[in-house]
Amino acid sequence: QTNALAWDNKTNEKVLYLTFDCGYEYENITSEVLDILRYKQVRATFFCTMAYLRSAPQVVSRMILEGHNVGNHSLSHPEDCASLSREEMAMEALAVENYLRVNFGYSSQYFRFPAGVYSQNAVELMHEVGYRCVFWSIAYADWDPMHQVGKEEAFKILTQRLHPGAVILLHTTSHDNVAVLSDFIDYAISLGYRF
Repeated sequence: QTNALAWDNKTNEKVLYLTFDCGYEYENITSEVLDILRYKQVRATFFCTMAYLRSAPQVVSRMILEGHNVGNHSLSHPEDCASLSREEMAMEALAVENYLRVNFGYSSQYFRFPAGVYSQNAVELMHEVGYRCVFWSIAYADWDPMHQVGKEEAFKILTQRLHPGAVILLHTTSHDNVAVLSDFIDYAISLGYRF
């Protein structure tokens, strides 16, 4: 039995889990996302790589201070965690965990595999070192800032895929996500969802 979540299929409630992957800071988008979440009084989980933690410590501190979860998104964002040895995989997670503890006084409970590529062995290892692996049930190709779908299409993709227990994955390199986030939150709440 592993401790992982792709969507909450046990809930009887209209609950959503809003998550963001943060590989690197791009044009202050994360701060804009945080502004919207603060205004809407919504909490999210931000999965940060080591590069992100090092390059944007003020933003990470803000995430923590404003009550969001900071998740572990690996040391080097390997494209294929399934091919890593147990030792290499442990280093990917524990280096970030140690950095969070030393520099932010924070310990993460959640791990997200880069690109969602994993092995059963890697998931079991993450469980052994105390993480819950978080995958997703709603996502779209939003990670490349040079290839965005536009606000209207992003809104359509997100709203058409809503379901109770959905784990929503967005990236903080997308201006579309900033443009659509407030309307998306309002729409979900109007349907009786809570974040």
